[in-house]
Amino acid sequence: MHLLPNILFATLLGSAVFWFSKNVGKIRRNILLGRDIDRTDNAPKRRANMFRVAFGQSKMQARPIAGILHFIIYASFLIINIEVLEIVIDGIFGTHRFFASFLSSTYDVLISFFEILAVATIVTAIIFWWRRNIGKLDRFHKPEMQGWPFKDANVILYIEVALMFALLNMNAVEENFTDSQHSFLISHLIAPLWSGLSAENLHIIERFFWWIHIAGILAFLNYLPFSKHFHIILAFPNTYYANLESKGKFANNAAVTKEVKMMMDPSADPFAAPAPDAEATPEKFGAKDANDLSWINLLNAYTCTECGRCTSECPANLTGKKLSPRKIMMDTRDRIDEIGKNIEANGLFVDDHKSLLGDYISKEELWACTSCNACVQACPIDIDPLNIIMQLRNFATMEESSAPAELNAMMTNVENNGAPWPFSQMDRANWINE
Repeated sequence: MHLLPNILFATLLGSAVFWFSKNVGKIRRNILLGRDIDRTDNAPKRRANMFRVAFGQSKMQARPIAGILHFIIYASFLIINIEVLEIVIDGIFGTHRFFASFLSSTYDVLISFFEILAVATIVTAIIFWWRRNIGKLDRFHKPEMQGWPFKDANVILYIEVALMFALLNMNAVEENFTDSQHSFLISHLIAPLWSGLSAENLHIIERFFWWIHIAGILAFLNYLPFSKHFHIILAFPNTYYANLESKGKFANNAAVTKEVKMMMDPSADPFAAPAPDAEATPEKFGAKDANDLSWINLLNAYTCTECGRCTSECPANLTGKKLSPRKIMMDTRDRIDEIGKNIEANGLFVDDHKSLLGDYISKEELWACTSCNACVQACPIDIDPLNIIMQLRNFATMEESSAPAELNAMMTNVENNGAPWPFSQMDRANWINE
């Protein structure tokens, strides 16, 4: 019977890891439904960007208060996981405070530091909760944040507080054991609340908090793939594979560039065979559905933290337009999720007569964008909503000929007059006479 807790723990741990791996595998499959794109160039610069932006939280500090608070929770998540490793070892092998015998007196100092981080996490989580629910910070109350997205953020805050509360009380109860050899900075202050109980009850309560803490962590692990907080993991590959080009540089469509060059070259033969190394004309210009986007775009969508910094910086959104860059990312993620479930249910994709353009993202949203890159600059983890917008615009313009009337008039003028204005080339200089 004394092995029963170890067997139960090993079963719980194995099940948690299995289901987490299974759900991460689905997300990986969905991301790889996107078009291939090569982002393997300049590895040293990519590593530097990942360490600076994802690990170092550099772009979070553009808003110092939120940046510092986020860094506290982020550091706690990384550092306290050392303590989780000890709990896993104890749970599997039936040991108690496995690292204590190796670290000696340093052990109490280390756990005390973890407890300080735990208190800081609780305080920070409360501040974040207040900003969302009482302070009602505007970017957390946009239309796309109604319902589950808003609740998701609160659920995570509740989980973080519960996990830290269980950790502190587990240590506090243990300090009341008659054979206790440890005393930690914060739990020492809480320990008197549990004094006066029998040894048997103390051990039951200590085990209760132990199980709550580790089971909560494993539950949190399996909650991540269904939550915006999956960015805890995806922020690292997302910043590694981010676009390193200057933000003002737009990608030219090779097939269109070729046609324009031929139009401008009187000696070009439009019927000449293409060069052996020439790029083939794409089957489709731009993107209509989520799986027409690149896998980088889909990785961006799953990495989105829904923090709303992009939307709060967007000039179109600030002037009352329908566009919200955060919604673009959320819609892309929701649509590729839907496509993935369709494939899972049918073995291959069965047309559901829906698409990202139209059913999720309206053309009104697309054409409200000024392509200023404010959203890209604001994102703390290098997500690029503008790239998705431009691909959807490309499809709407070149495949559907459904650009706004003003834009169609401008393109017609360029084609006929060589300029965006409705004046022939012979009349361009008439203004001089005035």
